[in-house]
Amino acid sequence: MPKKRNNGSERERQVVAQEAARIIVNHGVRDYRVAKQKAAERLGINGRGSLPGNAEIETAVADHLALFGGDSHHDRLRMMRVAALSAMELLADFTPRLVGPVLAGTADEDSAINLHVFADAPEVVAMELDGIGVAYRPYERRLKSRRDRFETYAGFEFHHSHSPIQATVFPIDGIRQAPMSPVTGKPMKRADSAVVQELLAHD
Repeated sequence: MPKKRNNGSERERQVVAQEAARIIVNHGVRDYRVAKQKAAERLGINGRGSLPGNAEIETAVADHLALFGGDSHHDRLRMMRVAALSAMELLADFTPRLVGPVLAGTADEDSAINLHVFADAPEVVAMELDGIGVAYRPYERRLKSRRDRFETYAGFEFHHSHSPIQATVFPIDGIRQAPMSPVTGKPMKRADSAVVQELLAHD
């Protein structure tokens, strides 16, 4: 009996995740918690054990886009990953890592390409962009560290290969520990250029 209940709960989690993904993609809801609650209400599912985690919803969003997004999603994602790889080559001196929706496969037409770069100071990255003639806009981003604290990082937004790039600057030793993902609450997945090349090769 317990096993049967577990199987039912697992099935409900999948159904809620799929409905939440549909809400996120079709209605532009960005907050995974809100999408999950809306999905559970629509499906009449109330049990806490039947609600998926954000990581499950993120996977469902990627699956939904791959299944229903058609050629337009596939082409957009590939174009953004190619642009990400080119921007990573541009910033190769700063050990760039791809993070976020373009890596996860959940990017849409409003998504930027998010990079983490590593330098002694943000000004070093700004000087590099100035030196190669790239116009940029500075920004600041608050991210949660493993110590359950928020820290503010400088970043630079610019356009490259027809795509918006956001390069957030971390200290050099920041490459050892990624900040927490606002989606999953776990350390962000980071990909170097070799991983992005592999994604494109298997696309």
